[in-house]
Amino acid sequence: MGQSICQSCSMPMGKPEDFGTNADGGRDGEYCRYCFQNGSFTSPGISLHDMIDRLVKMAPMMGKTEAEARKMAGEVLPKLRRWKVK
Repeated sequence: MGQSICQSCSMPMGKPEDFGTNADGGRDGEYCRYCFQNGSFTSPGISLHDMIDRLVKMAPMMGKTEAEARKMAGEVLPKLRRWKVK
């Protein structure tokens, strides 16, 4: 099985515990545990802009500068299922 990425924040999800949970307690196949729990988004009202800001704060953990993280998030997140314009 290949590694999935969260369709909200782009976190790599390779282990069962990385995945969020549905209302029935089962693992969700699209969203990580930080973005989706018990069948709901953990930050339901967050905007794409605010999610990018949140991820940029993690730049040092990813070994990236703030500018690199902002560029990467700005390119990747809008393509994810949660943020695609319907």
